[in-house]
Amino acid sequence: MQYGIRKPAVAGVFYKNDKNALLQELDLLFSDCESHDIFSDRISALIVPHAGYVFSGKVAAMAYIQLDKQAVYDNIFIIGTSHHHLFEGASIYNEGNFSTPLGEVEVNRELAGAIIAGSDVFNSNSFVHEREHSLEVQLPFLQYRLKNKFKIVPVLIGTSDKDKIEHIAHQLKPFFNSTNLFIVSTDLSHYPNYNESILLDRGTIDAIISNSPQVLLAKLAENEDMQITGVLTSLCGWSSVLCLMYITNNQLVKYQKLYYQNSGDSVYGEKDRVVGYCSIAVVNEVENKKNEFSDAQKKYLLRVVRDELYRAVLPKDLKSRSVTVRDSFFDDLTGGVFVSLYYKGALRGCIGTFDFDRKLIDNLKDVAVSAAINDYRFNPVSGYELADIKIEISVLTPLIKVASIADIQLGKHGVCIKKEGRSGTFLPGVAVKMGWDLETTLGHCAREKAQIGWDGWRDADIYVYEAIVFADEIKNIDYE
Repeated sequence: MQYGIRKPAVAGVFYKNDKNALLQELDLLFSDCESHDIFSDRISALIVPHAGYVFSGKVAAMAYIQLDKQAVYDNIFIIGTSHHHLFEGASIYNEGNFSTPLGEVEVNRELAGAIIAGSDVFNSNSFVHEREHSLEVQLPFLQYRLKNKFKIVPVLIGTSDKDKIEHIAHQLKPFFNSTNLFIVSTDLSHYPNYNESILLDRGTIDAIISNSPQVLLAKLAENEDMQITGVLTSLCGWSSVLCLMYITNNQLVKYQKLYYQNSGDSVYGEKDRVVGYCSIAVVNEVENKKNEFSDAQKKYLLRVVRDELYRAVLPKDLKSRSVTVRDSFFDDLTGGVFVSLYYKGALRGCIGTFDFDRKLIDNLKDVAVSAAINDYRFNPVSGYELADIKIEISVLTPLIKVASIADIQLGKHGVCIKKEGRSGTFLPGVAVKMGWDLETTLGHCAREKAQIGWDGWRDADIYVYEAIVFADEIKNIDYE
């Protein structure tokens, strides 16, 4: 292997070795998926097969077609289980880029190196990547589907120690966010007959979509105890899937089965000895939960804000106000939020947070108080104003980095500009309220919010988000 470039190991075997022939192969696979359902949810991760395209290509394409063609990711983490080497922990290739017949795919060497240096569970043993196909076969799908350049972090797991797999997941979990995508590479059962494969794989898929590592481990043990003739494994990339589930367990995500086949469904396959394939999407449920807010739940959040305002602003003898009935819907809901306060129609304070990993209710309480007493633009809210304070809550969807400002829709999108440690944002309604066009909005945001100058946005990272906005007035809400 040439130092610095990881050359294709299975081109011409698992997929076409010629660029034009490979594009034609991918054209056919994706066109075959267009009649199937495509989910509009924000995809956080995909679980995809890694066999030859003639066997599992349609199943994989059913996953990749879910991705927005214009999506921009900071990094795409591709996680696979080593087929050729057993070793401690996981190896991240960071010597150079990967190449395929469609061109080079950039490895984020700086990030890869930082992850390796930050934990002894990772290493940089490049030789274990030389013949490995589980990561490589995913790249042409990404190159074909995504229209913007992307960087990958190629992670190959070599251990079967569950504690080490959990540690690997712990180290990768901070990167499981709205700006990155995770791809997990695995096939299902090897090698029962056709009907037994369907039965065995159905149980394994159900265990995966439970989002419970314990359920998956129990199912894999049960599969092994069944001792089905010919079965070598019921989930060849189990350590990679388990790693993802350790990351997502107890998070507000949903595992959505997309498509299933086995090799017996291919014109090239046999029925007596098959391999199972399934594509699964992991979608961010935070946005879905926000869109499901009922009127009662919105009123509850407004009560939370009002109570925090009274405790922060009024004298001690009036600080006993509290929300009398807790709404368990919000117990585990995380997310960013802004609180805007208006007094007789004029803005009186506005503070928010993009901390999407912290509980929404905790974020809400903190920013409510800050909006009332810590917004540097205004004097602290006084007790006599409370009866006429209007509260507006903006619950935020995750940040998405845009490749071009043409992707920004004023009125629908809030903008967040980040550059050299500085950041600033305008909520979706600001531009419309002020009557600004797009470049004027970005100029004001860059200068007044991020403090990087009027034209600072031109070489900054720009993100968009949406907001679920609702409001009421304190004086019209009964505390009883």
